[in-house]
Amino acid sequence: PLKTIPLLDPYNLYFTPNGKYAVVMQERMKQIAFADPHTFKIIHTLKTNCGGVNHADWSADGTYFVASCEFSSSIIEVDTEKMKIIHEQFIPDSHSLHSASHHAGLPNLGPQPQDVKLSPDGKTFYIADMMSDGIWVMTAPWSKLSYIKTGFGAHGLYVTRDSQNLIVTNRDDSSISILRFSDNKVIHKYKIPGNASPDMGGISADGNSFWVSGRYDNAIYQISLLDGHLIKKINTEKGPHGLAVWPQPGRYSLGHTGIMR
Repeated sequence: PLKTIPLLDPYNLYFTPNGKYAVVMQERMKQIAFADPHTFKIIHTLKTNCGGVNHADWSADGTYFVASCEFSSSIIEVDTEKMKIIHEQFIPDSHSLHSASHHAGLPNLGPQPQDVKLSPDGKTFYIADMMSDGIWVMTAPWSKLSYIKTGFGAHGLYVTRDSQNLIVTNRDDSSISILRFSDNKVIHKYKIPGNASPDMGGISADGNSFWVSGRYDNAIYQISLLDGHLIKKINTEKGPHGLAVWPQPGRYSLGHTGIMR
């Protein structure tokens, strides 16, 4: 480490597409900090009512981003330049969507939105929901949500190299699902052997495999995107949460786990 920069409760780190700001999701503080991307001096702190603000993705033109509020069961739209909330909407109750849920017997914790990803054509946002066991689909810039079931504990979202499919990590299901953008259909579901808990990851430079951390099973996994078989498992220390595969193709960085655009 070359330098330690003190920040209040930093959770996820993003960069605006134009490179003007670093955006620090201060989850526990219910706020988003906009900072100088080189010095990390705070320029503006956006106070929200958004409990658990953590994941986000930008519109195609970079003028706004959609962020998930894990503990408020909601999502917000934030104007990038004005650094203010434009919209907020709550996610429908997950337990009204399907009766056979692995959350049966637990208190109704409500939806818990996680990762957010824009479709390659810039027309649709996808929001993973860990308690609804699937993803929510929203036409950009802001509209009602529709639901697609993928697997227990849907968490991370990754666009394949050919821009045809979306990878969804199902953290409580030991699996990843592959959703086809053209018709929003789940075309594959690949099981990871053992009691895996796939969380965050990244795609190899050649696009043939997906690397993902197993948050609660002390391992990381390399999974073939050609047929879904497990290529490699590497044991780690306790609690691997994020994983970045580098280098990545793209013009500029959005931060997080090495997300490029």
